[in-house]
Amino acid sequence: MTTWIWQQPDWPRFTWQSSEVQPHLQTCWRNLGILLGRAGVFAGNTEESETAAALDALLQNILTSSAIEGERLNVASVRSSLARRLGIEEEKASSSPRSEGLADLMFDAVGQPDTPLTPERLFQWHRWLFPETEASLVTLRLGEWRGVEPMQVVSGRIDRPNVHFEAPPRNRLEAEMDAFLQWFESSRQDRALDPLLRAGLAHFWFVTLHPFEDGNGRIARAIADRALAQADRHSIRLYAMSSAILAQRKDYYHRLEASQKGTLDVTDWLVWFLKTLNVTLKNALDHIERTLNKARFWQRFGDADLRPEQVKVLNRLLDGGERGFEQGISASQYQKVAKVSKATATRHLANLLEQGCIVKLPGGGRSTRYQVAKRSLVD
Repeated sequence: MTTWIWQQPDWPRFTWQSSEVQPHLQTCWRNLGILLGRAGVFAGNTEESETAAALDALLQNILTSSAIEGERLNVASVRSSLARRLGIEEEKASSSPRSEGLADLMFDAVGQPDTPLTPERLFQWHRWLFPETEASLVTLRLGEWRGVEPMQVVSGRIDRPNVHFEAPPRNRLEAEMDAFLQWFESSRQDRALDPLLRAGLAHFWFVTLHPFEDGNGRIARAIADRALAQADRHSIRLYAMSSAILAQRKDYYHRLEASQKGTLDVTDWLVWFLKTLNVTLKNALDHIERTLNKARFWQRFGDADLRPEQVKVLNRLLDGGERGFEQGISASQYQKVAKVSKATATRHLANLLEQGCIVKLPGGGRSTRYQVAKRSLVD
C-alpha cells in the first residue's frame, strides 16, 4: 500500500534542505533583478514595447499551460481577448467564450494579486476555464469541489491497476482547502518564507489536494503565477513559466508523482521548480535582448535603401530563436525566405554586405553564411 504525502502524520508541514535550495533561489533573484533592469531599458527604447511584451508573455502562458494538458487553443482568438484587456489596438479576431474565460482567469490571477484567494474566486476561475461545459455532452461539476468518487490517476490492467496519484478523500476536502487558502493568505506576510519558494509550495499543495474534477493543473499554475505576481508584480508580465514547464512536460509529471509518494521533505520538487523558473527568466532576458538589438539595428539602418525582401530576412535574423538562423543564413536559404531567384538572392546579399547590415562568416563557396553585423547592435 502506498503512503501518500497527505497521509503523513505531520501533513502539511513541508520541509526542505536549505543547502540545496538556496543556490537556486539566489540565481533566480539575481536574474529577476537583471530582468527588471533590462525591462526598464526595454520600455524606454521602444514605444509601447512593455505592453506588447506583456501581451506576448500572457498569451504564451495561456497557450502553454493548456498545451501541458494536451489542449490546443485558437491563438488568434486568445490573443484578441488579451489585447482588448490590455488596451492594445490590433486587427480584431473572433473571440470565443473559451478565449474570453482564459483571459479573465489570467488577468484575475496576476492582474489583481492583492485580492484574497477564496473558494468563490477559485470557483469563478473554474467556470472561466470551462465556459462551454454546460452546452457540451461532458458532465462536469462546474464551479464546485469534486464529488465523492475517489480522485485517482491510474494506468495498467483493470485487475492490476497502477495508481500514480491519489488525492485526499472528499470528506476531508473542505478542511484541507480551508487550511491551504488560509496558509496562502497568511504566508504572504511570513518573512521567513521566501516568496519564490512560496509559489512552488502553493503549486505543489494545490495539485496534491486536486479539489476539482478537471482543470487542477491549470489552476495550480495560475496560483503559482499569482504568488509570483505578489512577489514581484512587474516582471511576471514579462515571462511565461508554463512555457518552460511544457518543454519539460514529462519530467514535470514525474517530479510531481514522485513527490506525492515521498515524505514531507519537498526539496526535489522545489529545486526542480526553481530551476524551471530560472530557465523561464533566462528565456525572457534573451527575448528582451533580441528586441533591444532589433530596435538598435533599425535605428541605424531605418533610412537605408532596402528592398522589402531584405527587410523580411533581416527581421528573421534579428528575431533569433528556432526560425532566426542562429548559425547564419546562406544564399539558398535567403532565396527560400525572400521568395526570390538565385541571382536576386546573391545580389541582395551583396548589397546588404556593402551597406554594413550583415557580415560574411568564415567559410566559402556554397557554405558561405551571413549574419547581422554585431557592431550594428551596439548603442
